[in-house]
Amino acid sequence: MATGHTDPRRRERIIDATLDLIAEEGIANVSHRRIATRAGVPLGSMTYHFGGLEELLREAFGRFAERIVALFDSYLAAPTDRERARDAVTDLIHELSEDDQRYLVLTQELYTLAARQPAYRELTKEWMRRSRVHLERHFDPDTARQLDALIEGMTLHRALTPEPHDRALTREAVTRITTAGAAER
Repeated sequence: MATGHTDPRRRERIIDATLDLIAEEGIANVSHRRIATRAGVPLGSMTYHFGGLEELLREAFGRFAERIVALFDSYLAAPTDRERARDAVTDLIHELSEDDQRYLVLTQELYTLAARQPAYRELTKEWMRRSRVHLERHFDPDTARQLDALIEGMTLHRALTPEPHDRALTREAVTRITTAGAAER
């Protein structure tokens, strides 16, 4: 029987399959068997690579958080002034909310776990901290915290509204928060 050594991407495929399954069907429908089937791996691979479903879920959500932080970095690394940073935040909100709802579902599933379980709460705290580091390249810490909350809230509202608001409204909200922060300094 093949081991994980002959299939170096097996562990990553399991994590990706876990996130896909959560995004499509919700965390309540996640099981070792369903993930293994989705990943195209033997069921025994699940316990070979992970100590249990909780370990796999923490790692999968950790991977998801890493991808979002990388997305923040891709949008916020380039701007050289406040106006371009505002545009980047606006673009980021629209990128996240115009997704195929994957981001929305995974985020809400993670937040629900975080509300109940300290390990996931730590994961979300670290995600928010790292997101704010990217925002603080352009804005003071209080403004970065407010922008982080705005990004989450506007993304949720845009994704769930039958007729989401347009870019101009998003940009106006970003400008209001960042202008108020700049005026107080």
